[in-house]
Amino acid sequence: MNYLQRSGLRMVLWSKDQDKLSDMSAGTERIEMKKEGAPPAFHHSNGSVHPIILPDNPEEVPQTPGEYELTEVTSIPDPSDQENERPDMVVLDCRANAKGQREEDALLENTSQSNESDNTSMDQSPVPPAPLKETSFSIGLQVLFPFLLAGFGTVAAGMVLDIVQHWTVFTEVTEVFILVPALLGLKGNLEMTLASRLSTAANIGQMDTAKDMWKMIMGNLALIQVQATVVGFLASIAAVIFGWIPEGNFKMGHAVLLCASSVATAFIASLLLGLIMIGVIIASRKVGINPDNVATPIAASLGDLITLALLAGISTGLYKELEFNDYANPMVCAFFVALTPIWVLIARRTPSTREVLYSGWEPVIIAMAISSVGGLILDKTVSNPNFAGMAVFTPVINGVGGNLVAVQASRISTYLHMNALPIAEPNPAPRKCPTPWSTFFGSGVNARSARVLFLLVAPGHLVFLYTINSMQGGHTTLTSVFIAFYLAAALLQVVILLYLADWMVNWMWHRGMDPDNFSIPYLTALGDLLGTGFLALCFHILWLIGDRDTDVGD
Repeated sequence: MNYLQRSGLRMVLWSKDQDKLSDMSAGTERIEMKKEGAPPAFHHSNGSVHPIILPDNPEEVPQTPGEYELTEVTSIPDPSDQENERPDMVVLDCRANAKGQREEDALLENTSQSNESDNTSMDQSPVPPAPLKETSFSIGLQVLFPFLLAGFGTVAAGMVLDIVQHWTVFTEVTEVFILVPALLGLKGNLEMTLASRLSTAANIGQMDTAKDMWKMIMGNLALIQVQATVVGFLASIAAVIFGWIPEGNFKMGHAVLLCASSVATAFIASLLLGLIMIGVIIASRKVGINPDNVATPIAASLGDLITLALLAGISTGLYKELEFNDYANPMVCAFFVALTPIWVLIARRTPSTREVLYSGWEPVIIAMAISSVGGLILDKTVSNPNFAGMAVFTPVINGVGGNLVAVQASRISTYLHMNALPIAEPNPAPRKCPTPWSTFFGSGVNARSARVLFLLVAPGHLVFLYTINSMQGGHTTLTSVFIAFYLAAALLQVVILLYLADWMVNWMWHRGMDPDNFSIPYLTALGDLLGTGFLALCFHILWLIGDRDTDVGD
């Protein structure tokens, strides 16, 4: 027989007659746990677990603290046995660590109203603010206005693209069309990712103090400037390669023009949009609106218009300089590239941005490459006079799909952060791929938001198409056949994107990747590729079936 006799020993009593555990050691807190039918097994790195049976007669139990004499057994009786109704006891034997200081075991506390456990260790982190209670109506109400604002922004961008496609720089250097989806995609690669990252930080309380807020702001602004410069440079290289391979015609002057225009546009647009995003997130948090619902659509509403306007203006100005000054384009490119080390030093000061600075390049570069493929489709389609009407609709269908999936991805990521679910589990259980039913018709808040976002697609596009038609934009009459094909392409695009968001965000989370930094670039780039591809397919089908009206807007 083994006996335990140790002063200061923590003993937890589990009773079959009660749904609770009570701590019997002096000076320790009361612990309550929902009864599961058997004593719980506590496993600690610095303690051992002993299942104990008390004598039948309660009077035999010593009452002096620190002098308990208990019998250790190797198994616990079956709780279903009703003949021997005796209380069981589990004793946690705390051992001293290497420094001779005894560590306190972290006990798990379950209430009768919750099945989740909270870590009640002595070193507790600040409790994050409670998540906002959201219904389908509240989600739709908060998303509707920024969604319409973002949609009208994409309509304005489409009108601008419809006009500038006839400018000299776009007709002489057609590779500029390849830059359009890649640079417009920066709002998904950088600005929307910034908005998602800062929205999560605001929701979990990392921007509550002025010091933390400004540190987060400066680090993130410097980070997106580094990313914008690098991605803009790589996008120009991709445009040169995609333009040179089919035709076999390479011009150094045009290549330098593409590089300078892309880098300058990406840098300036990211700086302006980053400042706007920071203001939106801070303001929305102060008025009690979930930043996830408003930040990313507003980034998109201004992102397409600002980026496209800057690209058209800068490329036109630099194209004119080709005839008079051979050094203007290289100097512009070198100036913005030379600023990169400064932004790197600033971004390294913040731990969160330092991690993204080192490990966050894969998604933005791959997303840029995906968007460039969409740009190649746009270049080959719009260059054909029969499909010139596609230009005005491309930013709209791409922007709407990217906006909605960015909202969903940002919401799912925030949900995972706020519920403190384990990230990068040591041995993650294999997760089944979500079904479309669970994505759109589940009972959770994420399925609810997916339904709301999907229901916004058709009404939103009808409003945007009516706006384009009323402004006499584009080169295509809005016939019923065209509207039917257009809406089918838009709905299919958003269904695929929302489903991919549900799978991708959770997949990244369980593999140790923060979805705020990784998911949105992939999803918005896929949105650009799917939107451009489906829209080009629609125009080709409409041309084959005889819907060839090309006089509108001329």
